[in-house]
Amino acid sequence: MPVKLQIVIPVLNDARALAACLGNLKTLRQQGATVVVVDGGSRDDTWVLANVHADGVVLASRGRANQMNAGAAVQAVAPSGAASGDFSHDVLLFLHADTVLPQNAIELITTALQAGYLWGRFDVRFIPAGHLNWIATLMNLRSAWTGIATGDQAMFVRRDVFDSLGGFTNQPLMEDIELSARLRRLGWPARIREPVGTSARRWDQSGVWPTILLMWRLRLAYFLGADPHDLALQYGYRPATSPATACLAILAKAPIAGLAKTRLAPLLGARGAARFQRRLTLDTLHTARQAGMQEIDLWCAPDTNHLFFQSLRRTQGVRCRLQPAGDLGARMRLAFAQHFEQMPSQPLLMIGTDCVVLAPSHLQEAAQALKAHDVVLIPAVDGGYVLIGMRRFIPEVFDDIAWSTSSVLGQTRDRLTTAQASWIELAPLWDVDEPVDWQRWKSLIELPLPEPSDQAVRTK
Repeated sequence: MPVKLQIVIPVLNDARALAACLGNLKTLRQQGATVVVVDGGSRDDTWVLANVHADGVVLASRGRANQMNAGAAVQAVAPSGAASGDFSHDVLLFLHADTVLPQNAIELITTALQAGYLWGRFDVRFIPAGHLNWIATLMNLRSAWTGIATGDQAMFVRRDVFDSLGGFTNQPLMEDIELSARLRRLGWPARIREPVGTSARRWDQSGVWPTILLMWRLRLAYFLGADPHDLALQYGYRPATSPATACLAILAKAPIAGLAKTRLAPLLGARGAARFQRRLTLDTLHTARQAGMQEIDLWCAPDTNHLFFQSLRRTQGVRCRLQPAGDLGARMRLAFAQHFEQMPSQPLLMIGTDCVVLAPSHLQEAAQALKAHDVVLIPAVDGGYVLIGMRRFIPEVFDDIAWSTSSVLGQTRDRLTTAQASWIELAPLWDVDEPVDWQRWKSLIELPLPEPSDQAVRTK
């Protein structure tokens, strides 16, 4: 029987590499593997790619050990249409975004575990193949002699064994070496000679010998007892700031054909546009929860009785509130007014559901900004904004605004100046409102063709 394989990918601003990685994992997912992406706070398109193409995506504090532990804790559901059946073992595999697994990885791991191994790793080969392969050969020999595996080698381990050891030690560097040392006490690792392909980019950018010297200097210092946190700083690691707290209000329309995303109806049809609205709302709620917002309110239109909103209340515990009558400004003003009447000391962020590239890190960055400013804005490329947050109620912000025009952001700045409020604008994002926006989103989430297999690289 094959193993039940869960692939955990820790990422941070790795959109390009992640897109290629997820494309290469399609075949393994069809064979029953699940893929969990753990984001350390990306501000590029990493989150939207993972949200669309992975079986699970979560936010975790920056640091590979912490991220991989968070991914291991996720019980992902295999994609629809994937192979199903009985499994011999539940196995975790930890994969870097720039590493390519062989398409028969499940078969190879199954064979290794059936031989009695509890854990293991792959040999490694650089992509593109070339002048660095002598380094890959030395890496493979070193790992074979020492029984120590590193992250580039796609470590895998039975889940029960991983859990019994408490997972990775939460340190920012050498976490793979530290776990290997503990696993080695239980048994020698399986060596799978069919290699994974890993990017040579870091070696080419930093230079071969400087990279070798840096890695061995850090490794020697670690074995001599140096603090991994100090070594990580030398390696370029920068710890993330402590999470900020804020409440969140989400303005959402019910997925009703003819009411939701009407400007997309010529492209998707009225029902297709409504289904897309449903997806946007679910994705936005997931993003909000992963950002760790203190309280989340879903402000619903045209009412809270739609079956979709009732389902969210019942299955996800979402608190649904009725959007009042009036223009967008009146509805936003009421939500802010009610919040600060009930929780005057707690900042409030407000978003819609149309920004497909909004990530938990953007919400966290906005919450952080309210520690020093009265208002935070994330501008939209069309002249409006996709997020507004306040740490105190400033009603003038919503007065006499030409909503749904390119003048919204400029007029909002004028109101903030008149109110003598301090504000900050973060990097702009974009909404999906028009067919051209939907096409942009589809182009963004399209995965590249899989990389050639390592066997193909060797035989060219």
